[in-house]
Amino acid sequence: MKKKTRTTASRLAKRREAGATRGKSASASSRTRGSVASGDAKAEVRRLKSELKQALSRIEELKASANTDFLLEIPNRRGFERLLNRAISYIQRYRAGGALIVLDVDRLKPINDTFGHAAGDLVLKAIVAALSRQIRSSDVIGRLGGDEFALLLWNLSETDAHAKAASLEQAVDDLSFVFDGKAVTTGASAGVAVLGPHSEAGRSLEEADCAMYVRKAQRRHEA
Repeated sequence: MKKKTRTTASRLAKRREAGATRGKSASASSRTRGSVASGDAKAEVRRLKSELKQALSRIEELKASANTDFLLEIPNRRGFERLLNRAISYIQRYRAGGALIVLDVDRLKPINDTFGHAAGDLVLKAIVAALSRQIRSSDVIGRLGGDEFALLLWNLSETDAHAKAASLEQAVDDLSFVFDGKAVTTGASAGVAVLGPHSEAGRSLEEADCAMYVRKAQRRHEA
């Protein structure tokens, strides 16, 4: 009877040991799974953060391209109008001043029609380079469309603004090109609107645009 009791006790001890071993194994397995799960989660977080960073970068690129002329790498109409609105807000707040010049290129269409749009693109790039040499780094050139440009110039009196408009016209007039062995020149007409505390972007653009057309008619008459 004692032998049977010892055998039963031995069996129970072995079962407890086996159960303890299984428990330890299960616990270790659980910890391993938890560690793996934690590692996977961290890797997923890193991946998502990387994708988010790339997406935000792409959004900024798209925003920039939406406001930039792809050919000339200057603000397009939308981008320039945004900058003009900001500038006028600054002028109104700090009682600063400036000038808006709208400049229209003469004889660009005949160049496109005769020599192709690649020639016209070359002319536009040369004009932007010539205008850039005439202004300060704080000033802004934008392309309103086709052959029309706008310049935002800081801290100019009305007299200085008109003098600057004349120098911009001269800079474009002085350019010359050769296409298919033929010498080609162009020109520009510029109109001015003075910016002050009571200016509005839309109205200022209209004022400078009207002044440009008056100047274009004057230059046509002078020619």
